[in-house]
Amino acid sequence: MASINKFRLRGLAAGTLLAAGLGGAGSAGAVTLEEAYQAALKHDPVFRMRYYENESGKESRILGRSQLLPQVSASHTVNQNRVDRELIRNGRLEEDYPKYLSRSSVVQLRQPLFNMDAIQRYRQGKVQSAQAQEAYEAGADEVSVRLVTTYMDALFAEDQLALARAQRDMHIEQQKVNQFLFEKGEGTRTDMLETQARLDVAEAALVEAQDHVTAARNTLAGVIGMDPGTLDQIGANFRPVTLDVTTYEEWQQLALRQNNTLAAGRLAVENSRLEIGRNKAGHLPRVDMVASYGKNLSETLTVAGQETLNRSIGLQVNIPIYSGGAISAQTRQAAANHGRAQAELDARINEAMVELRRSYDLVQSSGRKIDALVKAVDSGKELVKATEQSIKGGMRINLDLLNAQSQLITTQRDLAQARYSYLVGLMRLRAASGTMAPDAVREIGAFFR
Repeated sequence: MASINKFRLRGLAAGTLLAAGLGGAGSAGAVTLEEAYQAALKHDPVFRMRYYENESGKESRILGRSQLLPQVSASHTVNQNRVDRELIRNGRLEEDYPKYLSRSSVVQLRQPLFNMDAIQRYRQGKVQSAQAQEAYEAGADEVSVRLVTTYMDALFAEDQLALARAQRDMHIEQQKVNQFLFEKGEGTRTDMLETQARLDVAEAALVEAQDHVTAARNTLAGVIGMDPGTLDQIGANFRPVTLDVTTYEEWQQLALRQNNTLAAGRLAVENSRLEIGRNKAGHLPRVDMVASYGKNLSETLTVAGQETLNRSIGLQVNIPIYSGGAISAQTRQAAANHGRAQAELDARINEAMVELRRSYDLVQSSGRKIDALVKAVDSGKELVKATEQSIKGGMRINLDLLNAQSQLITTQRDLAQARYSYLVGLMRLRAASGTMAPDAVREIGAFFR
């Protein structure tokens, strides 16, 4: 279960941001990952939903407790009365129609002494508040993962666009070379047509890459509520971080203990168990202490003009006898819901373990891939330099340089993708294991420039 300090830090940060209002989203410009995260806390609709669900859940504890506290009510009644009255006077039947004003003021206090239904509601209220808190914690992890994922997707889409543009430019240069050779009689029309066909495909790929950039940036804008502007780039010297927990089994034990979604599921099971007891309480008597204080004026015609004061205190016992089988049916229904909640928890545990394993494997494989691609990028840079020198010496042509540059861009893109995958996997691993720190996004943002 998440620590109280962790919850308070997140609750204070998100509460302050949401309380500040959802007004101006800010002007377009460069947006760092940390700035995007702060904007997501204010504008991400899924997280806002979680926030207000938690605010609502906090009241469940108070609502449950209220069933055990005294209930005080007051009433005041004023009536104008007109009576049709028949009297026998001196052996004759006479009628009259007296009018009088009556008043009644009553204050009543009811204190439950034994009410198992109220006791169970109080217990449920505490569980429901804790469940809402755990769900909010899970939502805080989710918005962090969602923000980092969409930010990385937007960056990778831009990398793909750069690669598509480089490949398009390479085919344009090749087209120029083919045209030159054809004019000198050293080339063929087939070479020109083949290059043109590849250029057309590259142009189409460039348009598709531009669409992907637009879609990725729109998705990011939907999370942060503003135009992301220019995105920070990951630093060239980034390397995988050293994790305190190394084996999958250790991560698994952490997840089973600390995963907020699983904690919320366990509380849902407990709440459904208490619901069974609450329904069973419908068979039990209820005992209340009832005290009242009342003043009456002209309560009836016979005491018209008289004022009375009544003070009473006593016990009231309500015993349910028969309700048409409703209580038994509700109890059986609650038992079935308890079984469903337990099965749902088991399903959540399975899903969490699958996500944990996927994230763990992604972090491990991406880390190894980063190390290999860093070497490949260094080799690619050396190849570009060597090709430039060869062009100056007349041994290579511009097309060779473009090919080397395209290969380098492809390798750099693959390296960036491996780094993006590593960071996203790391966030998901921490979220799945319940070890996401409040400043996790700031730590990730430190890798960008």
